[in-house]
Amino acid sequence: MSVSHAQHPGGASRFASLTPLLQPRSVAVVGASSDPHRIGGRPIAYMLRNGFAGRILPVNPNRSEIQGLPAFASVEALPEAPDVAIVALPAPQVLETIRALGRKGARSAIVFSSGFSEVGGEGEQMQEALVEAARAANMRLLGPNALGVFNANLGYYAFFSTSLERGTPLAGRVGIATQSGAYGAHLLGLARQRGLGTPICVATGNEADVTLGDAIGWLVESPEVDVVMAYAESIRNVDSFLAALAAAHRAGKPVILHKVGRSELGGRAAMSHTASLAGDDKVLDAVLADYAVVRARNTEELMDIAYLATQRIYPVNNSLGMITVSGGAGIIVSDAAEEVGLPMPPMPEAAQARLKQRLSFASPINPVDCTAQALNDLSLVHDFTESMVVDGGYRSLIAFFTQAGTAASIGPRLAEQFARIKADHPERLFVVSVMGEGEELAPYEKAGFALFEDPTRAVYAIQAMGRLGEAFARPLRQVPAPGGVELPAQTPGEAEAKQLLAGAGIESAPERVLGNAADAVAFAEAIGYPVVLKIASADILHKSEIGGVLLGVDSAAAVREGFDLLLRRAAEHAPAARIDGVLVARQLQGGVECFMGIQRDPQFGPVAVFGLGGIFVEVLKDVVFRRCPFDAAEAEAMIRGIRGAPLLLGARGRPVTDVKALAQVLSRLSRFAAQAGPRLRSVDLNPVFAMPEGQGAWAADAVLEVQEVAHGAES
Repeated sequence: MSVSHAQHPGGASRFASLTPLLQPRSVAVVGASSDPHRIGGRPIAYMLRNGFAGRILPVNPNRSEIQGLPAFASVEALPEAPDVAIVALPAPQVLETIRALGRKGARSAIVFSSGFSEVGGEGEQMQEALVEAARAANMRLLGPNALGVFNANLGYYAFFSTSLERGTPLAGRVGIATQSGAYGAHLLGLARQRGLGTPICVATGNEADVTLGDAIGWLVESPEVDVVMAYAESIRNVDSFLAALAAAHRAGKPVILHKVGRSELGGRAAMSHTASLAGDDKVLDAVLADYAVVRARNTEELMDIAYLATQRIYPVNNSLGMITVSGGAGIIVSDAAEEVGLPMPPMPEAAQARLKQRLSFASPINPVDCTAQALNDLSLVHDFTESMVVDGGYRSLIAFFTQAGTAASIGPRLAEQFARIKADHPERLFVVSVMGEGEELAPYEKAGFALFEDPTRAVYAIQAMGRLGEAFARPLRQVPAPGGVELPAQTPGEAEAKQLLAGAGIESAPERVLGNAADAVAFAEAIGYPVVLKIASADILHKSEIGGVLLGVDSAAAVREGFDLLLRRAAEHAPAARIDGVLVARQLQGGVECFMGIQRDPQFGPVAVFGLGGIFVEVLKDVVFRRCPFDAAEAEAMIRGIRGAPLLLGARGRPVTDVKALAQVLSRLSRFAAQAGPRLRSVDLNPVFAMPEGQGAWAADAVLEVQEVAHGAES
């Protein structure tokens, strides 16, 4: 259940209603405690200690003063309507408190209390009642079961985590949105260790109202935030989540997402082969591909990528150049770059020759190894690195100087050489890999360099910056409203499914459903042998499982024999099935079998999948996903993105297939799915034959599943 706050009354964005929650002028604490170590006392102690400039209004019927502040006996006794109220009471007392806050005119509330939907049963009903009360008062509700929020820029801490005892957030421009309060506090601690400033954090708890998407949206629209780190266990409000990602894309602010938990959609649509491939996690990745989002695989990556993103340099057509005093480190970085697909092209030959003239025993290819000699003549470092920028054209650079780079005799002068290049080329992403601490790193930090001890981790983060650059360079995908495709009331058989798809430009080989063997022979003679024979029945979707498909039928006698055999098998294995006859189709030869399909995700809508047929999809699951719809260029990028793509592109002397035609089929399928609307559950085209170049791509089989409409109901 969620309160709808799509548009702020003042006409601002849909996320502006969170401003009283995150930038309050007055904070009430209901259940306030004089003990600064109790849940109802910690926020007050943290705000007093950190100089919150707004009013703090403790509410406790048993105290007239709390932590040096005047206390009030009830919500009704408050001298003003607070921007935000912290509720730290037992669960049974929370509902009436929310109602009282609503009557008082409070603009938002944070419910620390647990015992709601996370425990099920009566707790769920209590949570729904909280939402109804908040909705009636037009009040935003964070939680329940929430650790809270903080905005260190204001000294505002509606947060009861003990992590703040170890230190407050560093100044900076990274915001945290998290569904797990404890994990959010963990990120805060790690960020402090890393020197990463995370002054604003929202922990959403049960998300009865304010969701992760709302929190991300407010952060990306804040002028005090450049980068958002987000931790998610599920996506509870898709509209808000996608609106937040779109806002981030428009603002040029990346979202670094750590999404945990993996589950399968297979049980939701047992008839669809696509569903068994399209787990929730893969669907989410397909959706995220439309936005400037990087999905971190672990906490370390989350921190690394967010840290480097604070440089606000997102290279398009990213490439990596490396300057090093270690050949071994060069190999390590090269391996890492190849693993993540980050290009490391060699320096131009003319530039290599010039560098060789400067230092005959240098290795000027890329990585560029200027050897330990550069430590004797630091001008070599400047000249070699300058050449990499100007001649090599690398969008990103990494300098590996390990402990030598922080030695007192070298570090300040080396940092000065790099700083000159950075100042001359501010658009380049420049990372320095050195070992040191404290003052040893100060010259590099003062010059604004991103620092990594481990160059491999630096490579992963650099590659992520390039992905963000490519994402920001793309326009946001526009998803049209459904319409233009009329689906049948019931799941159709193969022939009807193919006719429906033909209307969308997805062609099949010549075929016809025939009711007797004589007509089947006549049609086979007309289209030419060999042909394929299949049982035609909407009730038998997986025909091959009962021997309902015959390949390579190459004569009139074989057609007659096969026709009778298929009818016998249908009667034996599916006696209750409705049989329309036998489908006769031209057997395509000389192409590569592919698989493409559609799965409607209950949250994100239709998602397309593509892969090669046979073992590639069944066993290796070498498939790619995209959210529908998309054009032929994106479809071709999908096709070329599978590991088995060389089999379509002429590997080992194979004929090059008609990839352009295959991409057209895939794109048309995506548009069909988007237009068909929510009743389309899935489509499987398996196989689709990618014929030799210039001969097209043809669907040889089609299974189309719809949500069935009861007799007499409107479709």
